[in-house]
Amino acid sequence: MAMHIAVAGNIGSGKTTLTRLLSKHYNWDAQFEDVVDNPYLDDFYTSMARWSFNLQIYFLNSRYRQILKIRESGKTVIQDRTIYEDAHIFAPNLHAMGLMTNRDFNNYTSLFELMETFVQPPDLLIYLRSSIPNLVNQIHKRGRDYENSISIDYLSRLNERYEAWIQSYTKGKLLIMDVDNLNFVDEPEDLGFVINKIDAEIHGLF
Repeated sequence: MAMHIAVAGNIGSGKTTLTRLLSKHYNWDAQFEDVVDNPYLDDFYTSMARWSFNLQIYFLNSRYRQILKIRESGKTVIQDRTIYEDAHIFAPNLHAMGLMTNRDFNNYTSLFELMETFVQPPDLLIYLRSSIPNLVNQIHKRGRDYENSISIDYLSRLNERYEAWIQSYTKGKLLIMDVDNLNFVDEPEDLGFVINKIDAEIHGLF
């Protein structure tokens, strides 16, 4: 049975790393977030208010296309970040911080609500829960230039929204992993722990 598995979590929580490792372990196709070819990211981190709407529309479009591809492929796919995170966390956070205007946010929300009527949620959502110090540490470790300007305040706001979204998530199976003390990359038993949890959830899907 083909499944859609998605990995959700704040910037620096380890989504991309875990997606890559699980894709390899289970031989699942992986869909990654478009950060390399994203034409707005650098500009956004330089001037958030100017580019927030453009960036969010770009992500919405790219994520919607991913979901259509996942469902059409007939394969089991693991997706790095979901369309819901854009709509429930990143866009509302930019709006609340005064970095996206009311009319842009209303326009964005209206478009997302329309798209959502055509979207099936993932069969399993894996949420990576992380503390702020852990996120900061991971972000510094990977050293992406455009992420150097991310403030602790911004990350904290996102974390609060993630927690609120996860508390109310009812679209499908949910697996919450506390990642502060997990090192998927260097500790095989940590990855094994995550895989065992996923296996238990997947068997419950059949």
